Amino acid sequence: MPNDEKIVKANGVDLCVQTFGDVKDPAILLIHGASASMLWWEAELCEKIAAGGRFVIRFDNRDTGKSVSYPTGQPGYSLRDMTEDALGILDVLGIQRAHLVGRSMAGAIISLAGIDYADRVASLTFVSTTPGGGDLPPMSDEFMEYTSQNPDPSDSKAVVDFITGLMKVYSGGSPYYDEKAMRAIAEADVARADNIASTLTNHFVINFDGPEKGGLGDITAPTLVVHGEKDPVFPLPHGEALRDRIPGAELLIMEKAGHEVPEPLWDVFATALIKHSAV
Repeated sequence: MPNDEKIVKANGVDLCVQTFGDVKDPAILLIHGASASMLWWEAELCEKIAAGGRFVIRFDNRDTGKSVSYPTGQPGYSLRDMTEDALGILDVLGIQRAHLVGRSMAGAIISLAGIDYADRVASLTFVSTTPGGGDLPPMSDEFMEYTSQNPDPSDSKAVVDFITGLMKVYSGGSPYYDEKAMRAIAEADVARADNIASTLTNHFVINFDGPEKGGLGDITAPTLVVHGEKDPVFPLPHGEALRDRIPGAELLIMEKAGHEVPEPLWDVFATALIKHSAV
């Protein structure tokens, strides 16, 4: 069973955190990507991972959910700040080292942590993300066209419809797309967001400051790359390139999956993560 959500002061800001499992177990910190609150790490998935003997932590990034919010278009923080937020949460919980899992944009967060704050990192798991580089396939036309539109943030139903549709695009035509489930999360997410306009905007305009102590080739933490076969945002070669650029990294391809981790593959994902975090 999950513990109650709570607001903590981490890295000098208010962040909403929730944990699952026994604090004495190895800690897994789940970090989501742009515009996504903790709800997109579904509670049932967190419970499944915790049942494997892990202390699972999920939280709302800045400008999502119940965490600190900034004026729309003026976030005033950088990728490094978001990395230090994650490590600050570990400080609050009394955890020196954790297994970090970063999805989509949060791949950049955990790579920065793995390079510049290696002593805090037990292992890294990159989910549906990219190492960057112009030699990799572009985002799909459907994704680019869909995200060129902007819902009216004052119209909650329009925002929910937009997010639900975005999740369908994220699926890349996967047979696993569950519109009812995605709409339920979108409704809950919009309802609890402090400023949905900032949620939809601010992560896309932050300063993406990179690591100072090297690059992907300098990561020493055991690394797992998890990537959907049909990912329309970062096509599979992005995951393959990430594996190739990090020494000793392994790649798990989620068959028929897109940019997300669909429920039918939770057992596959949780099993792989529990095994990887046993290091």
